[in-house]
Amino acid sequence: MKSMTGFGSAAAENEEYKAEVELKAVNQRFLEIGFHMDHALDFWETEMRKTIQSVAARGKIDVFVRLADKRGGRGTIEVDRDRALAVRQALNELCDLLHVARPDDVAAFLSFPDLLKQEECSDRSGAAPIVLEALRGALAQLDDMRQREGAAIGEDFLRRLNLLEQLTERIRSMAPTIVESYREHLHHVMEEILQAHPLDEDRLLQETALYADKVNYTEEVVRLGSHFRQYRQILQHAAGPVGRKLDFLLQEINRETNTIGSKANCAEVSQLVVDMKSETEKLREQVQNIE
Repeated sequence: MKSMTGFGSAAAENEEYKAEVELKAVNQRFLEIGFHMDHALDFWETEMRKTIQSVAARGKIDVFVRLADKRGGRGTIEVDRDRALAVRQALNELCDLLHVARPDDVAAFLSFPDLLKQEECSDRSGAAPIVLEALRGALAQLDDMRQREGAAIGEDFLRRLNLLEQLTERIRSMAPTIVESYREHLHHVMEEILQAHPLDEDRLLQETALYADKVNYTEEVVRLGSHFRQYRQILQHAAGPVGRKLDFLLQEINRETNTIGSKANCAEVSQLVVDMKSETEKLREQVQNIE
């Protein structure tokens, strides 16, 4: 199980290039990859995207790529011929006007901008292996961080799941007490109302039975147990993204908990339900960090 947040960086180089790659990942419902690099590297974006998708399934991942071209002497220097001739003609006219000697050294022209243009070698196809090597190194670091954080979150999941199971067991054990308390309450009320007449025990039993059926939350408790077991199985056997499955189960757990609270009509059970909902909400917040 992996978290969706993390960071990774790596560098790689050969005689011609040096590449540095940084990856920053945060929570996102789907996988979103954003590239921040020189346009000359756009050609390899598809390959880089596939490499990332082989490791990450969800999250927003920003990719920062810096490429240094170490082939400095392989560029070309070009002369702007038209501009050079125009500058010479202008200088000659100026010298004739001022009656001074015309320049006879090419160095005199170098102070004029843009006469010489240096063109870097635009062919960077050889950089692909270096960029991908750096990317894989950064991705391994990112994945390791996401796995370690996912393991820590998984331990927190199990602690809270244990607490939910304990609270559910307490609620289950209180079911007979709720019915008996209602029966005693109903008995006293009917005695006060029917002081001049004998108490109809059959009517009392009938009302108690109807109430017991109304507040019976056995099915909800059983379903909660099933959800807890599924949750544990997912955590123990996670071999890929599980965040959405866990989030769905937590929605079902919350639904069953709410139903118990509406059925029980008991202050103590209501407090336990509040505690369960609080733990469930904490689990749902953590699930948002899981891939």
